[in-house]
Amino acid sequence: MDHVDEILRQWNRERPDLDVGPMGLIGRLGRIVHYLTREMDKTFAAFGLTGASFDVLATLRRAGAPYSLSPGDLLATMMITSGTLTNRIDQLEKAGLVARASNPEDGRSVIISLTETGLATIDAAVTAHVETQKRLVSVLPAEERDLLDVQLRAFLAGIAARS
Repeated sequence: MDHVDEILRQWNRERPDLDVGPMGLIGRLGRIVHYLTREMDKTFAAFGLTGASFDVLATLRRAGAPYSLSPGDLLATMMITSGTLTNRIDQLEKAGLVARASNPEDGRSVIISLTETGLATIDAAVTAHVETQKRLVSVLPAEERDLLDVQLRAFLAGIAARS
C-alpha cells in the first residue's frame, strides 16, 4: 500500500459509485514526476541552471555545431510562448551562456548561439543530468524499465492522439 492507495480507499468508501482506478495511475504518475523533477532540479542548480534554462541550452547543444538556432526553431521544440522564450534568452544572455547575433540569411531576425561558457556549462550539466537520471531509474531492474518505457510510449501516443 502507498499513499495513493489510501486516497483510493477513501474515495471508494465515500463514493463507491465511482471507478477511481484511473486516479491511481494518474496520481502515481504525478507523484513520480514530482520526485523526478525535484532531483533533476538539484542537478541543474549545481550548474546555476533551472529546468527552463537547461532546456534552452540543451536544445541549442542538441542542434549540433555551431549550436545556433533561430528563436522560431527554439520555440518549435518547446511548449512555451515567445514571450517566455525571450525572457529565458535574456537571462541566459546576462549569464554569458548564450549570445544573440543578426541572422546572416535575414537581417531582420536573430540567431541564438551557445557561448564557449554556455557550451562548457551544458556539456557538464547534461553529463550530470544523465547520471541523475540513471540513479533515479535504477530502482527498477533493466527489464522492468524497458517494459515500462514501451508501455509509457504507447500511453503517451494514445493520449497525444486524442489531444
